[in-house]
Amino acid sequence: MPTANQHKNTVWGVMIAFLVISLWAMSLGGLLMVEVRETSLVWIILGILLRTFLSTGLFITAHDAMHGSVFPNNLKLNHAVGTLALLLYALLPYKMLLKKHHLHHRYPTGERDPDFYEGEDQNFFVWYFHFMRGYWSWGRFFGLLAIALLLSGGLQVSFLNLVLFWFLPLGFSSFQLFFFGTFLPHRRPIGGYEAPYYSQSFPLPIVLSFLSCYHFGYHQEHHQYPQVPWWQLPKVYRLATPAD
Repeated sequence: MPTANQHKNTVWGVMIAFLVISLWAMSLGGLLMVEVRETSLVWIILGILLRTFLSTGLFITAHDAMHGSVFPNNLKLNHAVGTLALLLYALLPYKMLLKKHHLHHRYPTGERDPDFYEGEDQNFFVWYFHFMRGYWSWGRFFGLLAIALLLSGGLQVSFLNLVLFWFLPLGFSSFQLFFFGTFLPHRRPIGGYEAPYYSQSFPLPIVLSFLSCYHFGYHQEHHQYPQVPWWQLPKVYRLATPAD
């Protein structure tokens, strides 16, 4: 099984993080310049899906930074990357999310878990709004709106492009992260939760696992080895699963 020391001498984490951030920035810059009314609906949908996937990648990058796995040899740089990723994602405060996420790992599905909803039916939408209420604020909403207005008025970026390739993907990304990172792995199983990780894994074929949410379906493995970066979770699952 992996240990934290196995990841101390690698730069792969920070290289992958900067790749995700760069792709997010380049895709946003390129798609904001697209003439939407002259573009096929198929390409617009593909652009939205790409932006959703890369937005989710920003949050996953910040999440890895919270566990020190973006650049373990330099935690100052590690947390700086996480801070940047969350600012680009939705002006989210890294220190607040860092504190809440460690509470989630320390008390998964418990009263002190900020991500958990204890309702009897654990309805997806009720849980989602409960989850979002803990991280969203009107200040962030107006901050994003101010940036959009600045881009629209000052740089003549189409507001339609901003909606299609920034705001919509951000909303879809929040659903994706919640569904694969909170709802599926932490909803109450039929036989009850299993200590000490109180989470379930949903292994998929490697490509689908990556596309679904950066291998976050391997969620029990993540709780068991939180220092392991997202791109190594399938390997952890294979090592822990006996061969037939």
